[in-house]
Amino acid sequence: MTIKVGDRLPAGTLQEYYDVEKNGCSIGPNPISIEDLTRGKKVVLFGLPGAFTPTCSAKHVPSYLATYEQLKAKGVDTIACLSVNDAFVMGAWGRDQHADGKVRMLADGSAAYTKALGLELDLTARGMGVRCQRFSMLVDDGVVKALNIEAPGKFEVSGGDTMLTQLG
Repeated sequence: MTIKVGDRLPAGTLQEYYDVEKNGCSIGPNPISIEDLTRGKKVVLFGLPGAFTPTCSAKHVPSYLATYEQLKAKGVDTIACLSVNDAFVMGAWGRDQHADGKVRMLADGSAAYTKALGLELDLTARGMGVRCQRFSMLVDDGVVKALNIEAPGKFEVSGGDTMLTQLG
């Protein structure tokens, strides 16, 4: 069943790659609890089919980098990108996108969390396996306040500009 507005995010753990030791986390992949990520915070979480893919690299992540300051000014504590890739790939993609300090690049390597959200996308026929649908959501203290799920192959409602309008 797909997550919806008003639902609490399911428990889960993603991975984030750190280039340097910080906050007690070592260099390399580190577990990130969804509960810890969202507890007492306003979080924009957006998901996409894959790191280094054309629309994701040219439009989706850049839309959040371009609106970063405005989103923060509207009270967003954290902006995070979710993809069914491993933490090493997400770390490299974050460096490529110059996302450090702005967009947290979170890996769901086995698609377990994507499936828990009900947002999986089967691209096996295209040689990509199970991926994440393109979406964005505003999460306040673990509860979904806005949810934007794209039609397959589209990038129309899940970018940073849409999230800005939803924040008022």
